[in-house]
Amino acid sequence: MHSYARTAMAALFVLVVLLPAAASAQEKHSLFVEDFDDLNNWKPLHFPKIEEHSTYTVESKGEESYLKAESKASASGLIYKNEFNVYEFPKVRWRWKVENIYKNGNAKTKKGDDYPIRVYIIFKYDPKKAGLWEKITYNTAKLIYGEYPPHSSLNYIWANREHGESILTSPYTDRAKMIPLQQGETRLGVWIVEEINILEDYQRAFGEEPPSATSIAIMNDSDNTGESAVSYVDYIEVYR
Repeated sequence: MHSYARTAMAALFVLVVLLPAAASAQEKHSLFVEDFDDLNNWKPLHFPKIEEHSTYTVESKGEESYLKAESKASASGLIYKNEFNVYEFPKVRWRWKVENIYKNGNAKTKKGDDYPIRVYIIFKYDPKKAGLWEKITYNTAKLIYGEYPPHSSLNYIWANREHGESILTSPYTDRAKMIPLQQGETRLGVWIVEEINILEDYQRAFGEEPPSATSIAIMNDSDNTGESAVSYVDYIEVYR
């Protein structure tokens, strides 16, 4: 083969094989992938005045492991121990399954504000960027609870019923937005993969840019409805 032909072949190889592979690697870079072999990377998330806590265990089937979340008129969650910058890693993918929903669950009412599973993104309050009234409010809350409450949150929920809206405001606070990814009984017992972009969803939900410091949590809660549910999470991946 002549030298110019070899050069052309080499250039073609780079264009066809190496460049797409490099581009793919740049497009998807994981901060972490949680496969739930254990719960070492997570800590309990409890709420004031709620005494009954949901149960979270790791279960295995063959070589696979997953998180099992159970609630019985209870509420608590798991929160990932490390924060991350949402501008550097704005995407999340996970796989979940639900055995049952809550008959009295309703995302629009306080009495129905329970979900058999939710993955939610918590945005950290930054006092350096807060206005005077906001500082007073958050400092008062810190005196009561010992720490600042979140600035805001996005709740990706398995809703108990069909809702016409793609984004709902929590019945407790306008700083929490509920995004129904699954609704009702149609896909109960089926593993489903979800993929979300936090930045895009936050802009749609709040009409502004989010704080950069972010954490991720999981919860199965039924303290308002008094019912019970079992759900599962196979993995969670945070990436860009």
